[in-house]
Amino acid sequence: MRWPVGRPTTVRARIVALALAPAVALTALWSFAMVSVTAELRALIRLQGVYDDFGTPVDTAVGQIQIERRLSAAYLGARLDTSAATGLLAQQRRTDRAVDAMRDAVRDGDRGRLTDRQRQSLDAMVTATGGLERLRARVLSRKISWDTAVADYSALVEPGFDVESTLTALQAGQLARESQVVVELVRVREFVSREDALVAGARAAGRLTDRQYDTLTATIEDRRVFERTYVPDLPSDSRTLFETFQGGELHRSLVRGEDALLRAGADRAGAAVAADTWRSTTDRAVKRYMLLCTRSAENSAARGRAFAYRELAKAAVVGVAGLAAVGLSLWFAVRGARRISRRLEILRDAADVLTARQLPALMERLSAGEDVDAVTEAPPLAAGEAGDDEIGDVGRSFNRARLAAVEAAVRQATLRRGLFAVLLNIARRNQALVHRQLKLVDTLERRTDDPAVLGELFHIDHLTTRMRRHAESLIILSGATPGRRWRRPVPIADVVSSAVGEIEDYTRVVVPPMPEVGVAADAVADVVHLVAELLENATVFSPPHTRVTLRTARVGQGFVLEIDDRGLGLDPEQLTEAHRTLTAPDAFDPTRHDRLGLYVVGRLAARHGIEVTLRDSPYGGTTAVVLLPEAVLADVEPESGRRDGPAVGAPSSYGGGARSSYGGGAPSSYGAAEAGRGAGPPPGPSADPAPGATPPLPTRTRQASLAPELRTERAAGETRDLDADEMRAVFGAFQRGLDRGRRGLPAGPEEPDHTEERTRADHDQ
Repeated sequence: MRWPVGRPTTVRARIVALALAPAVALTALWSFAMVSVTAELRALIRLQGVYDDFGTPVDTAVGQIQIERRLSAAYLGARLDTSAATGLLAQQRRTDRAVDAMRDAVRDGDRGRLTDRQRQSLDAMVTATGGLERLRARVLSRKISWDTAVADYSALVEPGFDVESTLTALQAGQLARESQVVVELVRVREFVSREDALVAGARAAGRLTDRQYDTLTATIEDRRVFERTYVPDLPSDSRTLFETFQGGELHRSLVRGEDALLRAGADRAGAAVAADTWRSTTDRAVKRYMLLCTRSAENSAARGRAFAYRELAKAAVVGVAGLAAVGLSLWFAVRGARRISRRLEILRDAADVLTARQLPALMERLSAGEDVDAVTEAPPLAAGEAGDDEIGDVGRSFNRARLAAVEAAVRQATLRRGLFAVLLNIARRNQALVHRQLKLVDTLERRTDDPAVLGELFHIDHLTTRMRRHAESLIILSGATPGRRWRRPVPIADVVSSAVGEIEDYTRVVVPPMPEVGVAADAVADVVHLVAELLENATVFSPPHTRVTLRTARVGQGFVLEIDDRGLGLDPEQLTEAHRTLTAPDAFDPTRHDRLGLYVVGRLAARHGIEVTLRDSPYGGTTAVVLLPEAVLADVEPESGRRDGPAVGAPSSYGGGARSSYGGGAPSSYGAAEAGRGAGPPPGPSADPAPGATPPLPTRTRQASLAPELRTERAAGETRDLDADEMRAVFGAFQRGLDRGRRGLPAGPEEPDHTEERTRADHDQ
């Protein structure tokens, strides 16, 4: 079923619509019943006005036609008499005026107040008077007998009684009976007028035929029968009027004349009554009967109006009560709909609170390691809100569903913690093995002098460092903290160099010179790991022949490191998802295995308040902007302080990343700075070392072995940037000299840089 206007969108609207449909139907039926009931009552109220406008002109025309009938009978019964013809013509003119007035009233009156039956009876009366001229022509030309003329005139006035009957007719009841009685008594006047016409014809003709006499006696008997039959049925006030008339002299005179006509027979009927006496009696009787019928009709109309007003009042009361019942039913429907809607809204709000607040807060608490009671966290709805109906059943089902959801969340969190514990255990074991492997590689590096073997060890060292980073990623994703710690702040250049050394394609990373800014000791490992993950993404998602450039700057809020790649970049949806991963790292989804590095970066950044953002790179790829806050930064010790004491072993203490950079050839601004500091004029002769002391490391002086003509002079303070090959050579020489110094070997002639050649070969492969 299709709704005519639009489908209701709420339960309340549906319930109101269900209640509104029968209410509208009941209202329509009530309106129809009220119109049907009050139509008859309104007709009663209009009865007097309708009869005055339409019934009175018809009654007047009928009276004039009755007089013309009598004169026509007298004219046709006697010999040709000029005076009789003159009187007949004068009466015809009076009849014409009455008929024209009747026609105007029927044509110009308010016919909207009439029923179809009343309009048909009026039209029939107008149509009947249309034959009056033809009847008159036959009368004046004496082509018709006087008794036939009486019958034809009687046929003309017969529709008039139908008009009076329809104008005063009702559906049923006492008023309908009373109005019908009044209409029948109007025929008594017609019978008297017809008697007068027959007597006038008989007097003019001198005698009556048997058929004419039978018509006269039948008319007399009809008058008497109608009067005896219908007068007792009249109400008391109208019956009193007729009884008073029957007891009067005029009625007795009419009865005596009728008795004389009945005794005289057909031959002597014309001379049975005196002409003047009979004429006077019938004329006054006709007028008196007309007055009595009018008074009776007025009495009936008055009673009808009173009855109509009473019934209309009752109908109004019933109508108001019906409307009140309809309104009350609608009010109950709306009230019930509001209650049902309110209870459903309580269920909806409870579901919204569960999904938007309770479950997320519960998951956060479970992620934090808190113990949660499912029954306490999922309290059932109040008993008054649940109820015992279908909505209550839904509420109880919702309570069970909410409890099941909370229990499932608790079980899922417990399972997740167990899974993270297993991952953490495996990662810790892996980390321990990697650290042991790093120590073993470091020991092997110290014991060998073969450059080829040393290059392979450096390569193993680099792979082990990457393995350590992946193990630490598992630890971070498990919610724990890696075990590496530093006792002193580390320069940012060393931190970046160590991060570069922890990725596979470190040779593609271009590291610029960096300011003397240090990273706090407790944040060194996490910053190294964070930068390494971003560099790994930059090298993996960019073509292998492109460079990954870094830009650094000291800003008001800390230190900024920008990493640019030249890959395909990220579309808006991927960029939004990456930002969500960086800003909400706690929502770790194991199914998104392609974003593990970003999850790790997000967690490390959240741990130290580091801000990491991604944007489109001007080179066509993606730029990762890392903002280290002031809380992560720290002042570093001077260079001399770091060369004395434990700082000598700092490259190894950075966890192998710096060592792999040195040995593996990763570009480092820190290494460049060290090489720059080592450049300068050759030192003067030094004192012999003390017995048992370690001889000093040999110092290489740029262009010291060249002839003066081949040396390149530079302006004071001018420096030259080293390319990647030169940087590898510097780091390789530095590492080998450091290793020889640790083992106490004497400084000898510089060996050829086989490590550099091996690194180039590996790179070419």
